[in-house]
Amino acid sequence: MDENRVAGSIEEVKGAAKVAIGQAIGDAKLQSDGEADKAVGKIRHAAGGFNDAVRDAEAMRSAGLLYSPGRRLLRA
Repeated sequence: MDENRVAGSIEEVKGAAKVAIGQAIGDAKLQSDGEADKAVGKIRHAAGGFNDAVRDAEAMRSAGLLYSPGRRLLRA
């Protein structure tokens, strides 16, 4: 698993906590900071997923396998 996926998930949780605390104490800036953190976390998590997909595709290619989504594995 790519480190960006983990870091992105942590960032999302941190953002959600800021939003909840901001709502509880009525701090609009803390809420907006939390929303921004959540957005950054989602982007970072998605980037990590992309990196994982590229890494998997490279590993399959080097093993002589071709992969087509929705189809079976084919030997190159």
